[in-house]
Formats: sequence, structure tokens, C-alpha cells
Amino acid sequence: MKKNIALVTGGFSGEAAISYKSATTINNHLDRERFNVYKIDINPNGWFYESTDGKKSDVNKNDFSIQAGNGPIKFDAVFIGMHGTPGEDGKLQGYFDTLKIPYTSCDAASSAITFNKRYTVAVAAMAGIHVSRSFHLFKHTAVPLQQIIDGLSFPVFVKPNNGGSSIGMSKVYESKELEGAIQKAFKEDDQVLVEQMIKGREFTIGVFKTKGNIVTLPMTEIKSKKDFFDYEAKYQGASTEVTPAELDETSADKIREAAKKIYAVFNCRGVVRIDFILEENSKYPYMLEINTIPGQSDASIVPQQVKAMGWSLKEFYTKLVEECFDH
Repeated sequence: MKKNIALVTGGFSGEAAISYKSATTINNHLDRERFNVYKIDINPNGWFYESTDGKKSDVNKNDFSIQAGNGPIKFDAVFIGMHGTPGEDGKLQGYFDTLKIPYTSCDAASSAITFNKRYTVAVAAMAGIHVSRSFHLFKHTAVPLQQIIDGLSFPVFVKPNNGGSSIGMSKVYESKELEGAIQKAFKEDDQVLVEQMIKGREFTIGVFKTKGNIVTLPMTEIKSKKDFFDYEAKYQGASTEVTPAELDETSADKIREAAKKIYAVFNCRGVVRIDFILEENSKYPYMLEINTIPGQSDASIVPQQVKAMGWSLKEFYTKLVEECFDH
């Protein structure tokens, strides 16, 4: 019997546009011999099933079922292809947990923690992973600028604390630029992270679990043509990505080992992508952040890494779906 899979996309944030691109790739490569795939679009206007002929109908939120063909269809599992809220921050995961429907991403707690950049680095630091020094700012509680200036060395990165895609992020070289950058980030989020910059090479690595084993994909080096890996660099071609990265095996092993440890410490599921800086002349990599729903569009890094490993996306997505039934 083929399993019914809901491919969930959309979202309530500015990242929805990227979600739809990821969902297109996932949809094109899910194995139709094994799975019946139904695309579900969750957006500010409602929850909709979109049939192949383009017709939209409402999803029954009581049991996450849809009407298609001759009657209701319930789902054996959910493939989450949604960046930003509510698909990457634990909200949908909690809903699916309540309904006892398995899904292809981290659980609600891990998703919520990793969506908050500051809580991520705090948990990682407790586990002995190297992270940059930072300040966590809340809109409702003012922190004197001088305290931040005294506590960190410039340059610093200022970024919205929740979410991804580098929207609202700035690189600040001098203290006089700090206040404007903080205000820019607060337009995107009620929490802001000010983080000391680490000079070095930037790497990102996909990690997933299959048959209980944590597996690392071939890593990618990010060489931004801009001053840092911002939204434009990430999605509009202003960066060069080298996959597999050209790196000595000792350094590569340190990144792979750190990535596996992080995956285990955060109790991750499915595929995640972890960003690192390998500091100049450093003995160890610094973790930047964890993306629990990494991009899957044709231009995205994880699909590049899967191909570099010699797998097809069809094989890879099948393994992700099969693994989610084991929880």
C-alpha cells in the first residue's frame, strides 16, 4: 500500500516565497511509486489542499484531513517544506504531535530552540561546542549601547534572533553604526542578537539520520561576493558555493564531528544544515546556527550536497520519509 504524504508549504513569514521553491523540488522528487503526495499550502488566508488541476479546498484542522476523489484522505506522514513560522519554529510540529502524525523534521522543542539563534548558541556552548560571544536584546527591555560596545569587539553582526534567510541582518564595523543596525533588526523581530564576528572560512554541512545512524553530507564552503552571507548572497547569486569543499582532512573531520555532536545534542530529526566558521589558525570550528528546514530549491545547498554524495534526491527524500516512521 502506498503511503499518503502531505507536502506542507507556505507559511506566515517573508520566507514563504522560498518555501514554495523548496516544495516544488521536493514534489518533483518524491517517489510516486511509494507515496501518494498531496500538496498543502498553509498561508495567512487559510489551510488549503491544492489538487494537480489547481483546485483549492480547505483542510480539516480537526484531524488534518482533506476531501479528494470520493472521500476524506488522512495522512500517514507529513513532509515539511516550509521555512519560517509556523513550520520551522515548532508550532506545526506540536500540532502534528497532538494528532500523532509523523513528520520529516525536528520535534517541537528542538525546532523552537533552534529557531531562536541565541538559545541555540547557549545550548551548544553548554555541550562544549565553540560559539561566538553575543548579546541577546529584547524590544521590551532596553540595554545600554555602551554595555554592548564594551562587551564585544568590532566588527559585529546584528540580526533578528528568530527565523532565517538573513533578512534584517547587518554587519557593523564601528560603534556609531550599532544603534541603526539594531533598529533595522527590530523591524523584523522583537528579539535581536548582536554577535562578535569571527574571521575565517565559512562552511555549511547537511546532517541527517537514517536507520538510526547520523550521517554527514559532503560540506560546502560559502565564499560571499558581498561582505557577508546576507539574503542577496544567499538567494540572488551574490556568493560562490564550493561543494564538496576543498579542505584538509583534519579540519574537515573536526567540522563533521562537531556537526554530528550538535545533531545529537539538539535531538534533531530529518535533515538539518549547520553553519560553521573555521577560524583563521584555529584548532576548532565555531558553530553559527542550525537550520532545521534547510532550503530544497534547485539552487539550495542540501540538494547540491546530496548530489555530491552520489545520491539522487528521490533516494534521499525516501530515506527522510522512511526515517520519520521510526519515531
